[in-house]
Amino acid sequence: MAAMQFRTRAIHAGQESDAATGAIVPPIHVASTFAQPGAGEWARYDYSRSGNPTRKALETTLASLEAGTAALAFASGMAATHCVTMLFGHGDHILAGADIYGGTYRLLHKIVNRSGIEASLAPSSDLAALAAAFQPNTRLLWIESPGNPLMSVTDIAACAELAHQRGALLAVDNTLASPVLTRPLELGADIVMHSATKYIGGHSDVLGGALVVQDQALYDKLYFVQNATGAVMGPFDAFLCSRGLKTIALRVREQSRTAHELAQFLAGHQRVQRVLYPGLPEHPGHEIAQRQMQGGFGAMLSFEVKGDYAAAKRVVESTKLFQLAVSLGAVESLIEQPASMSHASYDRQDRLANGISDGLIRVSVGLEAVEDLRDDLEQALGVAGG
Repeated sequence: MAAMQFRTRAIHAGQESDAATGAIVPPIHVASTFAQPGAGEWARYDYSRSGNPTRKALETTLASLEAGTAALAFASGMAATHCVTMLFGHGDHILAGADIYGGTYRLLHKIVNRSGIEASLAPSSDLAALAAAFQPNTRLLWIESPGNPLMSVTDIAACAELAHQRGALLAVDNTLASPVLTRPLELGADIVMHSATKYIGGHSDVLGGALVVQDQALYDKLYFVQNATGAVMGPFDAFLCSRGLKTIALRVREQSRTAHELAQFLAGHQRVQRVLYPGLPEHPGHEIAQRQMQGGFGAMLSFEVKGDYAAAKRVVESTKLFQLAVSLGAVESLIEQPASMSHASYDRQDRLANGISDGLIRVSVGLEAVEDLRDDLEQALGVAGG
């Protein structure tokens, strides 16, 4: 039989029917510990922190969808990110893209630095600037594409070459693109991270994270850290993520189509100063996105309204269908102001220096009808203009 397509693997990889009962949905294994065949003789599972059948099923699916060989599921995306940073120690340097999630910025600058690990930011969409930002002790390059919240597009293959030439690992936060649109391991990345809370879960009802790799030795190091520190995903969350993955291709592609239409609408709106969406031809990363993203440009977009902080605040507080909330990737559309919400953890000087203005608005496009979402934005922009 030929290799299965993405949509088929999303449903079947790691999700075999239960051998004992024939149930087509694998059971949720809630046991915290497992009986062993003898003292000092270890079966496949012994203690749920070290491994759980429900979590393993999800990890198998994720590895397949991200073109990896193994995956680890965590209690949150930040737990997964923290696990990667714990590969390094005092005197090492982590270089990250400037357009990254606020929680990652906070972790690097206010937690990881306590261990003597230096962290700095550089625009990952500018390869010359990124190359200049490497230091002799740089051990990790951390990027997002599209970036959060400015939707910058980074050439992942070029970053992999850049990092490897300098003896560093490349880790990619692939949350916004999802494996439906981009698979960084195929482009040379060493580690892929997901906030499984977002498109993997897809329904705003689960918290989780994941790491996926191809190299077994690297997996062993990450597994050791995860097992030693214990930030693992629970079985109920793993079940919800596995269920979410079965529809991820359909959801992400439809959401991307709607986002593209909304980006075009906003680009022509008199009250909008600029729109940040990789699918628009005027986006500086459009050509790379065409090459790197398959089947769409994502369901996230940002835009700046004409006016100030207060004008943007009025917009996000005036929508009816777009709910005012952080997070993204679910069936419900969300809207937020990064300066006061998702990226409030940035030091203001760093936030403004990296292009996250007070008037910026970030939108996560859900599965509602595009006509209704467009009308909602229209009326909210009218309120802001009034």
